[in-house]
Amino acid sequence: MRGWNAAASRGTLPTHTGHSTEGPVTGAGYTLKSADWSVSRPTAARSLEALSHQGLVEKRQGSGTYVRGLAVNRRARELYGRAKQTGKIYTPGEYAVIASAGWLEAPDYVADALGLAVGARAVHRRRVTKNESGPITISTSWFGVDVGERAPKLLDPERIQEGTLMYVESMTGRQGSYAEDRMCARLATEDEATDLELELGAAVLIVHHVVYDVRDRPLEFAEATYPPGRWAFEQGYPIS
Repeated sequence: MRGWNAAASRGTLPTHTGHSTEGPVTGAGYTLKSADWSVSRPTAARSLEALSHQGLVEKRQGSGTYVRGLAVNRRARELYGRAKQTGKIYTPGEYAVIASAGWLEAPDYVADALGLAVGARAVHRRRVTKNESGPITISTSWFGVDVGERAPKLLDPERIQEGTLMYVESMTGRQGSYAEDRMCARLATEDEATDLELELGAAVLIVHHVVYDVRDRPLEFAEATYPPGRWAFEQGYPIS
């Protein structure tokens, strides 16, 4: 699995390369079999399942499993899967810069999402994710007082290696159970344009992401900002 993971992460396997545990699958003129990597079919199946959780490959019904393009910003659920599988939330070549962290008065829409009173304080962590091409995402996570007081690293402007949500889960004992996402497009604010190195007035995609625990209580609110000219998500699904 390590060989497949490294090759898919580095981009040395062509995008949409096909993988099969049963036989060859061809994608974009490239064919790959489990035998090419000297692994058994059960090992190949487990490895592909792990890579799927990390967002590096996608399954296509009736066809096989294919390498996904690296120039796609992964959804939060794929970042969680990668963190749980590898202990790291970012792929090789990606890194986050924590722009700010600490207590702030929660904006009204954040307070509403977290079930806080208007004007209540909350812990925030604002990060800019980058790769060799420059900034690719801005994201800000917000947590209520009960979480902030039990998870002190949230106040520290240093990266949390295992990912913010996994750290919060370990410190509070509250487990993320499901999430809801809402998306819209709008013009970038001045701060967003600066951090994403865009011209003022450029369009961006905004995603509001709320994680709920097993008791249906909001655990985290996150706002992500994606630049234009870069696919934000990709998804395959059956139509029959």
